[in-house]
Amino acid sequence: MPELTLMPEPEAAALLRLNGIPYPEFGFARTPQEAELISGRIGYPVVLKIVAEGVLHKSDIGGVAVNLLNPESVSAAFGRLQSCLAQNAPGATFSGAIVCSQVQQGIELIVGGLQDVMFGQTLMVGLGGIFTEILKDVSFRVVPIKKIDAVEMLEELKGYPVLQGARGLEKADINALTGFLVNVSDFLVKNPWIKELDLNPVRISGNQIHVLDARILK
Repeated sequence: MPELTLMPEPEAAALLRLNGIPYPEFGFARTPQEAELISGRIGYPVVLKIVAEGVLHKSDIGGVAVNLLNPESVSAAFGRLQSCLAQNAPGATFSGAIVCSQVQQGIELIVGGLQDVMFGQTLMVGLGGIFTEILKDVSFRVVPIKKIDAVEMLEELKGYPVLQGARGLEKADINALTGFLVNVSDFLVKNPWIKELDLNPVRISGNQIHVLDARILK
C-alpha cells in the first residue's frame, strides 16, 4: 500500500472553506511579525497552531496556543511554538503557524472520512472527548448521504442526549449539524482523491459550527 501524504493544514483549511465547510477565518504566518499582522486583521482573541512537516498531532508537542489577546502575546506564542518543536520533535521541520479566530465554547464532535476497501468513501461522526476515546461512540455511512441519513447517524450515538441538551447543556441545532454532515459527505464525493479526512474537534454552539483542526491525507 502506498504511503499517504499529509496535506499542510493551511491548504486543508483553505480547501474546506472553498467548499463551504466552516473552518474559522485564518492566515498562515512564517514569522512573528506576519502573525501579528494576521491577528490584527482577524481580530482578537486568536489561536496559533504550529505547522511543521512531520507533526501529525500538534497538541501532543505543545503546538497550540489559545486566548491570545494582543500583538505581544501572539509574538511570544510564536516563539514558544518554535521552542516546543525543537524540544519535542527535533526531527520535524518548522514552516510557520496558522493564526485563526478563537471560537466560543460548545459541544465537540469528531467527523471523519476514509476510503474503505469494500465500500469506498465512508463518513464517520462521533462525540468528542471520552465518547470517542473510551466509549468508541461513532456512527458510519457510505457517502453520499442525505439529511435523513445524517439524523440517523446522530441518533445512533450513545451520547446523542448531550446534543439534545442533557444535564443543562446548551442544545445543539440538529438541523445545522445534519446540514454540516451532508456538506462533508458532498465534499468527500467531489474529492475522491482524499484517502482520510479527520475533522477533530468540530465545535457546535447552538447553530454555530466550526472545524477547529483538520487533517487531510491523500
